[in-house]
Amino acid sequence: MQKKVTHIKKLTICYFLIAFFEVIAEYFGNRPLICVLKPVIPLFLIVIYSIESDKKNPLFIVALFLSLITNILFIPNTPNYLFYGLLVFTIHRVIVIYLIFSLQRINDSIPLIIATTPFLLIFFYLFIETVEIPQNSIYLIIFQNLLISMFAGIALSSYFMNDNKQNSILLISALLFVMLQFVIFVEKYFLTNEFEELFRPLAMTFNALAFFSFYKYIIVAEKKSNNNRLS
Repeated sequence: MQKKVTHIKKLTICYFLIAFFEVIAEYFGNRPLICVLKPVIPLFLIVIYSIESDKKNPLFIVALFLSLITNILFIPNTPNYLFYGLLVFTIHRVIVIYLIFSLQRINDSIPLIIATTPFLLIFFYLFIETVEIPQNSIYLIIFQNLLISMFAGIALSSYFMNDNKQNSILLISALLFVMLQFVIFVEKYFLTNEFEELFRPLAMTFNALAFFSFYKYIIVAEKKSNNNRLS
């Protein structure tokens, strides 16, 4: 057991070191380093999760693998690759929402609707104010806005209804994903080709932190589910 914990700690340190160098590479626009490090981040998380989890939920591993593909597709920063990256990330987000519903008890839909509404307003306001969105991405972005708003709404309503460790980590993860989507949207569609040296490192920082916190949420939720079955 102690050996397992030691391995996880070492891999976690490696994960954040890789993420740190990836953020630096994004800032300086070092394309070869970005191509190497960007796909490695979710790959490392798959390894860490596979070692720590006793259940090894295949859907979470699929979600991380889709994140890996998304990271690769976002590297070229061209309209076609951006579209396919967005498509893959949409599938990833659907799986994430399904995972949350399978791990969270949603007893009342009213708090969920109330918590989701502000996020919907923010993202759809940005969508309406943006004129640079490619025609083939419009419906995907609308669906993405719905999914991230629902994700944040579930996390926020769950936290206020039951402030425990599981819901706290989920809320942290959701807020990081909200900031990630906001930064990506602004960079790709709102301020196209402007402030890339700021937005890209910022997006990668949120990406690494958001996925790590969601992995921690999955681990805590699995342990809680296992304890409930044993009690």
